[in-house]
Amino acid sequence: MKINKQEALDYHSQGRKGKIEVVSTKPCLTSRDLSLAYTPGVAEACREIEKNIDDVYKYTAKGNLVAVLSNGTAVLGLGDIGPEAGKPVMEGKGVLFKRFADIDVFDIEVKSKDPKEIIKFAQLIEPTFGGINLEDIKAPECFEIEETLKATMGIPVFHDDQHGTAIISCAALINATEIAGKKMENQKIVVNGAGAAAISCCKLYLRAGAKRENIAMFDSKGNIHKGRKDLNKYKLEFASDKDRGSLSDAMVGADVFVGLSKGGVVSKEMIKVMATNPIVFAMANPDPEITYEDAISVRNDLIMATGRSDYPNQVNNVLGFPFIFRGALDVRATQINEEMKMAATLALAGLAKKNVPEAVLRAYGGDSFSFGKDYIIPKPFDPRVLYHVAPAVAKAAIETGVAKTIITDWVAYEEQLKERLGLSKEIIRVMIHKAQKSPMRVVYPEGEDEKIIRAAHLCHMDGICFPVLLGKERKILDIIETLNYDPKEFTIIDFRKSTKVSEYAEKFYLKRQRKGAALRESKVLMRDPVYFGAMMLDNGDVDALISGLTTHYPQTIKPALQCVGIKEGFKIVSGLYIVITKKEVYFFSDATVNVNPTSEELAQIAISAADTVREFDIVPKIAMLSFSNFGSATYPQSLKVKEATNIVKKLRPDLIIDGEMQADTAVVPEIREKDYPFSSLQGKSNVLIFPSLEAGNIAYKLMARIGQATVVGPILMGMKKSIHVLQRGATVDDIYNMTAIAVVEASLNAKEEKKRQKEDYVPETVSKEKIKPELT
Repeated sequence: MKINKQEALDYHSQGRKGKIEVVSTKPCLTSRDLSLAYTPGVAEACREIEKNIDDVYKYTAKGNLVAVLSNGTAVLGLGDIGPEAGKPVMEGKGVLFKRFADIDVFDIEVKSKDPKEIIKFAQLIEPTFGGINLEDIKAPECFEIEETLKATMGIPVFHDDQHGTAIISCAALINATEIAGKKMENQKIVVNGAGAAAISCCKLYLRAGAKRENIAMFDSKGNIHKGRKDLNKYKLEFASDKDRGSLSDAMVGADVFVGLSKGGVVSKEMIKVMATNPIVFAMANPDPEITYEDAISVRNDLIMATGRSDYPNQVNNVLGFPFIFRGALDVRATQINEEMKMAATLALAGLAKKNVPEAVLRAYGGDSFSFGKDYIIPKPFDPRVLYHVAPAVAKAAIETGVAKTIITDWVAYEEQLKERLGLSKEIIRVMIHKAQKSPMRVVYPEGEDEKIIRAAHLCHMDGICFPVLLGKERKILDIIETLNYDPKEFTIIDFRKSTKVSEYAEKFYLKRQRKGAALRESKVLMRDPVYFGAMMLDNGDVDALISGLTTHYPQTIKPALQCVGIKEGFKIVSGLYIVITKKEVYFFSDATVNVNPTSEELAQIAISAADTVREFDIVPKIAMLSFSNFGSATYPQSLKVKEATNIVKKLRPDLIIDGEMQADTAVVPEIREKDYPFSSLQGKSNVLIFPSLEAGNIAYKLMARIGQATVVGPILMGMKKSIHVLQRGATVDDIYNMTAIAVVEASLNAKEEKKRQKEDYVPETVSKEKIKPELT
C-alpha cells in the first residue's frame, strides 16, 4: 500500500496552534490507518525529526507529556515508604495534571535513594518528555537533584513539594498581608519546619518583599541559628544571627506563622500572644499545627489558612503545578525559573480579588464568598485559574528568554486553554443557575410519563421550577409513590376534569373564530393536554411549557402557535440546537421549523439565534452557511444567504457575522485567514445558520450519531411565551436542561412585560416609527 509522505506527516502531526491531537486518539480502523500509524508511514515522521530534532514536538506527544518522578522517600506525611507504596500518589498526580490542565502524564517510580542515580535516570529520559515533575523525594537530596537537572537539561524540571506549596502560600500571604493592613517587609514571620517546602516558601517570600532578618525558622531541634553546628547549607541560608529561643518565645508579637511540620505543635496561648490581625498558615496534613476551631476561638482578628478542604483558605498544590507546567509546555520553556514562579504567585493573588463566577459558587455548594479573611486564594475548582496562571507563566518565560516558542495572540491562547478542558459544556450550567435565581411555574402536558416526573422532581429539588403535571391524578400519584417522591413537590391537574376547560375553550374560540375554529371544536381541543397546557400558559396560569417527549413535533408546535402565538415584532418562529463536542460548542439553526426560509426569514433566524446565544453568556460569532464561499458560486440558493447576511449587518451592526460560506470555512479559521482574509468573522464561528431545514436537520443528526456530539434542544425562538419542544425519547437530563432554558426565557419575558407597561416602552425588534400612534 503506497503512503503519501504528506498524508503520513499529517497523521503524526500534533495539531494546529498548540492544540494537541496525539496519534493515540486518531483512528486506527483500517489497514491504511495502520500503515499511517506505524510502518511505513511512521518513517516519514522519523526522517523529519532526524533532520530537525525540534520537530519531535511537531510529530510526537512529547510537548504535552510530563514525567512524575519519585523514589518514595517523602510521601505525604507517611515518610519513606518506598517507590511501590508511593505509586498511588503519583498516579493521582497524573489525574490532576489531566483534569486541570489537559497534560498527559507517565508516573515513574525509581528504586534508588542515590541522588546521582536519579539524576542520571532523569537525564536519560529527557528525549521522551516535555517536562519532569519531581515528587516526594526527601530533603536535602531533592535540592541537589533539582539543581543539577535544571542546570543540565533542556526541559522544565519542577519539584512540586518545594515550589508548589511556596507559590500557593505566597499568593495567600500577599493577600492576607493586604487584608491585615500590613506591609510584607515589616512582618515578623515564624516558620515551623525546615524541609524542602519550608525553605522554598521562605525564598519566595523574600522575592515578595519579606526581610530575611524577620524570618525565624524552626526544625525538630529548635530554632535554626548560626550557633548550631548541625545545619546543612540549605538550612544555614535561613539561620538567625542568634538563638531566638523556643517556638513559644518566637510567637510573641509575630505577624505570621507558617507551619510545614506536624499537627498539634501550636497552642491557643501561642496564638493569643501574636500581633494584631495575625496570619496563621497551619499547613501540616492531615492534622494542622493548630485546628481552625481552636485558633479562631481565641482570636477574632485572625486570618487563617490550612491544607484542608473543610476549612476556609485551603493551600492546595493543585492550584499550582498543572497550570505552571501548562504555561511552560506551551512556550517550550527550557526551565521554570524564579520569574515564572512569581508570575504564577501574582496571578493567583490577583484572581482572588476578582468577582467569583457562578460556576465556582455552584461547585462549592452555592455559598457566596468574596475577597476577604475567608477567601484569600482561589478555589481549586475555579476554571479561571487555568487561563490566568498559564498565560502569566508563559509570558514570564518569554520575557526572561527561556521560551523556544513565542505566543503573540494572547486572546487566542486563552481560548485554546478553555477548549482544552471542554469548558463550553458549562453553558448548560449557566442557564441552570440563572433559572435557580428566578424559578417559574412550568407545565408538563405529558405529566403521566415517568421521565417527566423524574425530571420535574430534579427541577424542584434544585430550585429551578414549580412543576405542574397534566394527566390522571391517580396514575401520576402512583408513579410518584413508586419513585418515593413527595407529592407536595408537584401541582397535579387532571385536565379532563378541570373547571378551566370551558374558560380556556371560550378564549381559544375568540382567538380562532375567524380562522375556522368553532366553539364545540374548541372544547374538544381542550381535552388535549398540549392544547390545555398552552392555554394555561396564554392565560398566565403558568410561565412555561415543556412537551414533545411522546409526540411528534407538529403536535406540540401547532397548539403553541394557535394558543400563544408569535412574539411581537417577529414574523416566524425557529429552532436552535446546542451541539456540544468534546472540546467545542456550536449552535445550529434552523433545524426544526422553516423548510425553505427566504433571505428575510434567514436574517431573523440569525438575529434570534444570536440573542439566544447571548443568554448563555457566550459571544455569538455567526456563519451564514451555503455551498458557496463569498460569491464563488452564484445560484439563487447562495445569493439568498448572501442577501440575508447583508440584512443582518444592516439591522444589527453589533453582531459578528459573515457569509455566505461553506461549513469548513466557518469552523476552520485557517481557511478564512489564508483564502478570505477580508472576512469580518475572526476566529471560530459558533453559530451556524443553515440555508434550509433539510440541511440543518441532517447536520445536527449526523453530529449526534456519527460525531458523537451531545445535542440539546430544540430551543424554540420567537414565541410570545416560553414554550419548548423536546425530542421524542429525550432523556431525563434533556428534560431537565430544557426546563432550565424555558425558565430563563420565562423570566426574561416577565421582565419585558414589566417594561412593556411603561408608557415609552418599545420592543427591541420593532422600531418606534412602525408603532401605531394610539399605542404610543
